[in-house]
Amino acid sequence: MKIVELCGSGHCPVVKIADDRVEIGEENNVCTLTPSQWEALKQKILNGEA
Repeated sequence: MKIVELCGSGHCPVVKIADDRVEIGEENNVCTLTPSQWEALKQKILNGEA
């Protein structure tokens, strides 16, 4: 699993990327996406839709 911190302080949400899911959030507040949902979200962000 690859873990990306959204800031360097350790107090921000993280993105955890695994083969079968992507988790975004922080303790007690996590959103889990499928790989296809993750790709759709990334594409919307890159297109300025989100």
